[in-house]
Amino acid sequence: MQTSHFDYDLPKHAIAQTPSNPRDSSRLLVDSEIVQHKFVRDLPSLVRPGDTLVVNDTRVMQARVKLFKETGGVVEILVLHEITKGGWWEALIKPSRKVPTGSHLFDSSGKSQIEVGKVHRDGIRLVKATTHSMDEVLTKYGTVPLPPYITTELTDGERYQTVFANRETSVAAPTAGLHLTQSILDKCQAAGANITSVDLSVGLGTFRPMETALIDDHSMHEERYQISQETWNTCLKADRVIAIGTTVVRALESAAATGELVGTTDLFITPGFEFQVVNGLLTNFHLPRSTLLVMIEAFLGTRWRELYSIALKEEYRFLSFGDAMFLQGPSG
Repeated sequence: MQTSHFDYDLPKHAIAQTPSNPRDSSRLLVDSEIVQHKFVRDLPSLVRPGDTLVVNDTRVMQARVKLFKETGGVVEILVLHEITKGGWWEALIKPSRKVPTGSHLFDSSGKSQIEVGKVHRDGIRLVKATTHSMDEVLTKYGTVPLPPYITTELTDGERYQTVFANRETSVAAPTAGLHLTQSILDKCQAAGANITSVDLSVGLGTFRPMETALIDDHSMHEERYQISQETWNTCLKADRVIAIGTTVVRALESAAATGELVGTTDLFITPGFEFQVVNGLLTNFHLPRSTLLVMIEAFLGTRWRELYSIALKEEYRFLSFGDAMFLQGPSG
């Protein structure tokens, strides 16, 4: 299938630059026999007894670090995850071609903080903290990395974290979860739904765009996930599993495919995929030509085009800080 099949015209003004306030005031397009326009605060009215809602409780690391070359030039590093016990981490570096292997990067006082290693794969570099641990470097010099299409400064960094965020393992937020409040979760439970969580470390596998002509030629990067036995058992017994975001879908369907509740996944969900766990999905509106949009077509079919067209006409807000959709799969 051609990657161009997943293209659509996304006007710049439709890209949300700031989060909704309060969180649950985001609009919610509900795909049903007649498309409904609601708000995320209406989610409890859409769940029913026997449902299980699954959230991704990962927390976004302060993974973006700006340091300096010996010559004074600024280098931006996006630290991804640790790959060895020797302290090497995968990272994206900008500008990578101007930072040779073996270079040291310094803070504003001239103290070395990071050593840059070789190109690891697909343009990803290896980096190692020199003076402190990498965790200390990120705490002292790092900031939460917002997507490049968000150009407005975020005054409250917690608005790019979910209210249930736990371990810092991700470089991007599971954005569907940004809409939820504890009150919404409590009301969903009162409506008879179970609430449980997984941990998928959001990384390149989720947000790196497709740059190949055919979707089958796109290489998904691995992301780490953890699912407790309790969560898995709850999902297996549920009448309907509603994933809060595409990262939850990826974690649950990876576990179903492999039988492993803890591991890494490079699962690319494309049209024709048979969903084994997830029946419903709360998700944001995604970038053109993104792997997330491919997943939406696998879940919903080409109807996503009609829904996106309606959303644009009705002036819904798109992408990470935008509004959401509530979708039901064939068995939902």
